[in-house]
Amino acid sequence: MTIDATFLASYEAKFKALADQKRLLIINELCQYEEVCVCDLVEKMEIPQSKLSYHLKILLDAGFILKETRGTWSYYRLNQSEINKVLSPELCCIFTKPSSTTNQTRC
Repeated sequence: MTIDATFLASYEAKFKALADQKRLLIINELCQYEEVCVCDLVEKMEIPQSKLSYHLKILLDAGFILKETRGTWSYYRLNQSEINKVLSPELCCIFTKPSSTTNQTRC
């Protein structure tokens, strides 16, 4: 089986996105809510908005989060299907909303 270089590059970006403690904390924070405004994430993460935006862009580019802009604010939520593709069942349980019935069967 030949693996396409583009396919490998996409997974390289995904694993690089997960290889940072701040980004893992962001994912964990997003697990707690349906969606979160960037202004609330700045407070919760206790980092400047510029640093938070940097980390959010990496997670967004990797497909782990989704962004919706309303007016001047950006709202973020997990792309749970993408998280499930990359993480083991054990780690998916850490990065899954507690009330999510679709992912409880996997844990």
